[in-house]
Amino acid sequence: QLQLVESGGGLVQSGGSLRLSCAVSGFTLDSTAIGWFRQAPGKEREGVSCISRRGRTTDYADSVKGRFTISRDNAKNTVYLQMNSLKPEDTALYYCAADPLLTGCGRAISVYDYWGQGTQVTVSS
Repeated sequence: QLQLVESGGGLVQSGGSLRLSCAVSGFTLDSTAIGWFRQAPGKEREGVSCISRRGRTTDYADSVKGRFTISRDNAKNTVYLQMNSLKPEDTALYYCAADPLLTGCGRAISVYDYWGQGTQVTVSS
């Protein structure tokens, strides 16, 4: 059974940085694409970034492009989301998700079958 566990969230001031981690078990990481999503209170869940099985393809939402970087360490079975220049509007519960059948990567929620429990990111102004 594929399981994902997010960590690294917290409270940070506007302009600060955080690095989120998504630890994957039950699958070798190079067999699955990973996406990062977020959901703010009262808003729909949105795709933030994604990375393909071997890291050759990445994609970012326009709202985070140039500030967030997704990467993966297949040896550690972990995917990271480096978040710089954080803004209050980045405040949300952040989730990672996996889809072993996906070639390339995608930010649509419907693509992913396995989800973590989320880690809270709060950016103060």
